[in-house]
Amino acid sequence: MAEKLDWLRRFLATAIGFAFWGVAGTLLQLVLYPYARRPQNLATQLKVRRFVGKIWHYFVRFTVWSGVLEVKYQGFEKLGRAGQLVIANHPSLLDVVLTLAKTPELNCIVKQDLLHNPTMRNQILACGFLPNTESLELLEQCDNVLKEQAILLFPEGTRTGWDGVVKLNRGAVSIGLRSAKVITPVVIKMHPLNFKKGQPWYQLPKSRITYELSVGEDIDPQDWLAEKPLPLAARRLTQYLNDYFNSQTQQKG
Repeated sequence: MAEKLDWLRRFLATAIGFAFWGVAGTLLQLVLYPYARRPQNLATQLKVRRFVGKIWHYFVRFTVWSGVLEVKYQGFEKLGRAGQLVIANHPSLLDVVLTLAKTPELNCIVKQDLLHNPTMRNQILACGFLPNTESLELLEQCDNVLKEQAILLFPEGTRTGWDGVVKLNRGAVSIGLRSAKVITPVVIKMHPLNFKKGQPWYQLPKSRITYELSVGEDIDPQDWLAEKPLPLAARRLTQYLNDYFNSQTQQKG
């Protein structure tokens, strides 16, 4: 009986959370419309990111307070340096929200399709986030942005599958070798697995979901480029990061 009541409580809290997300996203479309109409300077973009990040922060606090999630952060004070490419694995729907709620100053490479999402378009444009066009233009944009900002990137390109195996996109990793001063991995672990691609929001596990977001050691791109051409360095670094993320996320317990 207690387990059923706990599940029902988390179900209702999750429904409220998703409803809040839809309402807040719609209101933000209106509030941020003037900022999304034309490109803003960095100072204005940072103000908008902090404003949006505060709303996401309260969303995360609600999910924790209501017992839907438990969220643990480690090492996030190391994020946000100019020229830093932050690379994270992508186990669930909430990874971007959890990360930017804690460090809203980060720029972010987002799926281009989100520009067609009625609750996300103006947030993306007003924050100055970079749609992933998979083009030379994106490489040039990243090079310019990394001169003054840090960028968050999920190089799997989509959410990790149910098998939990992380497979990074080599092209995404090469952005760090081309333009970043430092590459910093962030490992996102969750248990039990949930909020996967195509999974209905109401399919909740039997227990509360625990997230652990941990910042790893910095990687110097020059160490990987020394005496190696960029394509070879990108291939080797991608394999290194695949092994790193999988060694962390596949741990038992």
